[in-house]
Amino acid sequence: MASSAEFIEFVYDQVAAAGAVRYRKMFGDYMVYCDDKPVLLVCDDTVYVKQIPETLTVFAAHGVTPDVGIPYTGARPHYILDIENPDLAVDMTRMLARVLPLPKPKKPRQKK
Repeated sequence: MASSAEFIEFVYDQVAAAGAVRYRKMFGDYMVYCDDKPVLLVCDDTVYVKQIPETLTVFAAHGVTPDVGIPYTGARPHYILDIENPDLAVDMTRMLARVLPLPKPKKPRQKK
């Protein structure tokens, strides 16, 4: 089941204060970007963040113990972000935009 348009709009509204936020549909679900860095994965109306030490620091600062889930078959486990907690969602998005690298540029296609 893919994420609904209403849910991704809700996610966007919750984290819009974090910076230059946008989202993009990918394979039926969504990736949320902040400052051009992919920060949140939205699958089946659930928001996921990478399992890195910095995410645990943000969860701990908000007194939250995150659940772990797998966003899609074959994916690594991710933490589940409570998107209904706007302070946590904005802090998490800002931190991820600060620590994650920009995506690698795509190589141009070669003509045949």
